[in-house]
Amino acid sequence: MALDTIDRRILAALQLSGRMSNSDLSEKINLSPSACHRRVQRLEAEGYIRDYVALLDARKMGVPTTVFVEITLQAQADEVLEAFEKAVALIPDVLECHLMAGTADYILKVVAENTDDFARIHRQHLTRLPGVAQMQSSFALRTVFKTTALPV
Repeated sequence: MALDTIDRRILAALQLSGRMSNSDLSEKINLSPSACHRRVQRLEAEGYIRDYVALLDARKMGVPTTVFVEITLQAQADEVLEAFEKAVALIPDVLECHLMAGTADYILKVVAENTDDFARIHRQHLTRLPGVAQMQSSFALRTVFKTTALPV
């Protein structure tokens, strides 16, 4: 089903504050609470709203270091890709894994306490991933911009 303007306003508001009450949401988008609730339920049922989460502060959680790791595999056969993807999903320090078009096959976003902790993650986990031919790590010096909100 296509999203209308009201659906988009609901999604935009919930992306900024997922804990907003239905009453506050309905007031913000100028819709009755019951109609707003029905729309949110429909957006959830249709999969537009996948989940509600708390976004944690990496620095306060003790993992302020972000490292982007480019990985090139030895081959791109389905079984190699599947084995790699299954194994990388089990590493708790890897926040994101993207299959890429370009020079690297995958890019990982990894968090760590510091460079020593990343060396541990590299040694204990990343070097043991199946099918890896080459890895290149880049440390983020500072996060300039970061959002989880999709354009609606």
